[in-house]
Amino acid sequence: MESKSNSFLAKEPIPRLMGKYAVPCIISLLVGALYNIVDQIFIANASYLGSYGNAANTVVFPLTVIALAIAVMVGDGCCAFVSLSLGKNKPRDAGRSMGNAILLTVIFSLVLCAVYLIWDSRIIAMFGGTVNEETFRHSGEYFFWITLGIPFYMFGQAMNPVIRADGSPKFAMASTLAGAAINIVLDPIFIFVFRWGTLTILFLRCYNQGT
Repeated sequence: MESKSNSFLAKEPIPRLMGKYAVPCIISLLVGALYNIVDQIFIANASYLGSYGNAANTVVFPLTVIALAIAVMVGDGCCAFVSLSLGKNKPRDAGRSMGNAILLTVIFSLVLCAVYLIWDSRIIAMFGGTVNEETFRHSGEYFFWITLGIPFYMFGQAMNPVIRADGSPKFAMASTLAGAAINIVLDPIFIFVFRWGTLTILFLRCYNQGT
């Protein structure tokens, strides 16, 4: 894993490295928050979704946060170990850590999918999705499709910090920016033209995380 791309980590001053890593990371986090803001705006302005669509998005959102938390746990843990291994000039250990992170992400995501699909109605009710029939219907539809996309979502979130650890913070930031831009452009097309509804959010998030 050690190559010219991360050789600067051993040479440049710590303050400069902090700037190179902190700024792209902060921008990535800020842009990541735009996903839900943009989605809520477009859903609210779709006549066939409106407040019920936003309600469904709100009900399901905590369940995506759970997936995000697990992915970040694996990704940040791997990120720290990769950084330490590269610092000790042990690229084989870094590569093994990445393999373990990928395996853990796959296992956790499949287990989470199984839990969500088996107890979907109870989980939706726990987060207030049964307040009325329309909200429950939209929540159930959105929840089903978002569950199928969880493995892709978790994989992208887990690997992003690992990419930064390997000496490519700008690439990690660029991938997040590209995903947000694609989301903003395609959201109105899929929601208003193709009328995919909340399925649009799943498709775009999985596609963007995969890229």
